[in-house]
Amino acid sequence: MAAGQESIRLDSTNPEHLVNLSLIFVDMDDRDRAMACLLRALGLKHDHADGHLAMAQSLLATGDFDPGWMEYEWRNMTEAGKATMPAMTSAPWNGMVIPTGRLLLVGDQGYGDTIQFARYIPMAAKRCQELILGCSAEMGPLLSNLPGVKQYCHRWTDVPGHAAHCRLSSLPYLFRTQLDTIPSKIPYLQTDPIRVAHWRNRLGSMLPAGRPRVGLAWTGRPTHPNDRRRSMNLAQLLPLADAGHAAFVALQKPMPARDLDVITRFPGMVDLSNDLTDFGETAALIENLDLVITVDTSMGHLAGALGKRTWILIPKASDWRWMLDRDDSPWYPTVRLFRQPRPGNWDEPLVRLRSALAEALADRQHMLPDIAAAP
Repeated sequence: MAAGQESIRLDSTNPEHLVNLSLIFVDMDDRDRAMACLLRALGLKHDHADGHLAMAQSLLATGDFDPGWMEYEWRNMTEAGKATMPAMTSAPWNGMVIPTGRLLLVGDQGYGDTIQFARYIPMAAKRCQELILGCSAEMGPLLSNLPGVKQYCHRWTDVPGHAAHCRLSSLPYLFRTQLDTIPSKIPYLQTDPIRVAHWRNRLGSMLPAGRPRVGLAWTGRPTHPNDRRRSMNLAQLLPLADAGHAAFVALQKPMPARDLDVITRFPGMVDLSNDLTDFGETAALIENLDLVITVDTSMGHLAGALGKRTWILIPKASDWRWMLDRDDSPWYPTVRLFRQPRPGNWDEPLVRLRSALAEALADRQHMLPDIAAAP
């Protein structure tokens, strides 16, 4: 904080310093001063893309969706955003009906973002003759089953001609999403019944019978800008191992080498990372679980989109999509959030989570259907 304020004192008209100071204020939960910094920064430099994006994230976190989605479009002008798509020769889609042409939707952000915004794909498909989805090879087998998707491509050279294109992350803006109009029909992702049956049989042969199955994911992509805050070592979750009679399933991919010795201390847990070849396979595994416990990674989005009861450990400061001061999510009705009270403090939410898990597991009569019931 002192360094940020000193930088402003030395150069009070530098928008970069003001945007950086706003992020410090967000970490301190002083959002009014953060917004004041951003307004001043954008006054000095109207096209400061990172400043607009920071403002978007703050607005969306507080539920001010109209200006939030508008500002969120500036993410495409940041240096990171510019690199998500090549030069396009089709028209940017504005939400209009395209009765005789193709629409290309592109998964332009991380796995979790792609899953979160995939709920809009069937809505977009109703406004065009044919919908093509551009996404990663890992995501394709899962999303290609969504209603309206004609085909998916994971290489730009395979994309057929199309009349218009749109980033998935722009769909909430184009559909004028409000807090009470988020498409929240759950589940909105479909799994392959053959793969679900495969995992049912496999888990049945490797896990203790009659125990609730709890999936765990504890670390995300190391290159994520917030990964140092959201990820943890598996050893930090060890208090869950003896919370009651449960069987644990690792959803972690890749499996950190440091955690290989720790997984044996969780009843039933083994390294399945080599078998989780894509998100369709992971989704089929999750369908056979009773509860998913995860840090803020794509696993939380995937389990939530499948309608699976899911508990997510949320760092402070949290990502905008989890909003502020609430333990539920308007995006995923079956999700329960366990928030850090202070940056870096996992002890308190883990104590609460373990207590909730122990209570659920102790309720032998209802532990399978109600293990993760909302508080």
